[in-house]
Amino acid sequence: MHLVTEENITELAVERWATARDPRLAEVMTALVRHLHDFAREVRLTEDEWMSAVQWLTATGQISTEKREEFILASDVLGLSMLVVQMNHRLDPRATPATVLGPFHIEGSPELGHGEDMSEGPPGTPLYLHGRVTDLDGAPVAGAVLDVWQADTEGAYESQVPDIDEARLRAKYTTDDDGRYCLRTIAPLGYTIPMDGPVGDLVSRTEISHFRPAHIHFLINVPGFEPLITHLFQEGAQYLDSDVVFGTKQELVTSFEEREPGATPDGGSIDVPWLESRYDFVLQRRA
Repeated sequence: MHLVTEENITELAVERWATARDPRLAEVMTALVRHLHDFAREVRLTEDEWMSAVQWLTATGQISTEKREEFILASDVLGLSMLVVQMNHRLDPRATPATVLGPFHIEGSPELGHGEDMSEGPPGTPLYLHGRVTDLDGAPVAGAVLDVWQADTEGAYESQVPDIDEARLRAKYTTDDDGRYCLRTIAPLGYTIPMDGPVGDLVSRTEISHFRPAHIHFLINVPGFEPLITHLFQEGAQYLDSDVVFGTKQELVTSFEEREPGATPDGGSIDVPWLESRYDFVLQRRA
């Protein structure tokens, strides 16, 4: 019989979890047990604090839905999401760097043609974003699908807006034979993360800025290449240095140039002032 003491509880728990039949599960769970126990000892965790943590985790699960991933948000603000991204995407310096997925990506966005507008409906300054998708050597990547999504000028994503039953500020664009793409949307604005849930409540108890800088999300998954999940940030935007989810990288900051009414990059024209941004995505081939 093993009589449990404060001194031996950790090794007893590690011994039990080491029996996992999958070697990787055994490795992860035994390390998790050790770190959790070390954490509890380091901060001298009280029973009331332990119960508060359990209730916080419960509330995080209860507020999560298929459109709101509160646990992803928790991971983001703790810096864990970016740490996992950095460890798992050690790309060539020439490749476009990856960043966090975020909690608001939705599958099944509509497919739009070259230069078509994914922002029909919400108000905002028209933005044309265009460029190429290439490999590390500059060769075009034809047929690359860019899954694009963003928040509106109120800082809300489609999944946060009640009674929306059609795609809003999201679409898929495909590169041509030269690897070129062009999309039309509205200029993004910086916004606050959701503060009405457990994560927001926790952040509100600190001096942490709860804002994200203006950005647009991209997911590019091309057979034979490393998948890329990233953002583009507007040069000069607020909160670039204090992004609450640690997602900003200098290589992902791009300028939005003011343009007068007239010709647009897709070969069409527009009768109001607009913004233009050019960005080339560089993908790394799989080993």
